[in-house]
Amino acid sequence: MSELKPRVGIVVWVYNLHQVRQLRRFGLIYYTSRKMKYVYLYVDQEAAAATQKAIAKLRFVRKVELSHRPELATEFGEKLAEKAKDEEQEPFFHPEVDSDQELEKEHKLDAHHSR
Repeated sequence: MSELKPRVGIVVWVYNLHQVRQLRRFGLIYYTSRKMKYVYLYVDQEAAAATQKAIAKLRFVRKVELSHRPELATEFGEKLAEKAKDEEQEPFFHPEVDSDQELEKEHKLDAHHSR
């Protein structure tokens, strides 16, 4: 089996979308925004800098940006486990209501006013 090469996303801002098909030779076009006039494509991580420079030289390209996604932390398992543990330990507390009797009074008042 072939090994997957690491890829990185490149955002290409264009003046118009007529020449977007020319970007296919640089990488895989993942998304095209007609409204905001940009193309998101994936390229090999090893050739990202050279590809970015080559794309920037094209006449129809306004600006080229590398994706910041590889820099972001995407492991949330530990934080979710900690949050679930904290929620289990903290009992529900309603600061305005001290007892069950006051809760029942509020419920009766709400039912009376809703009629």
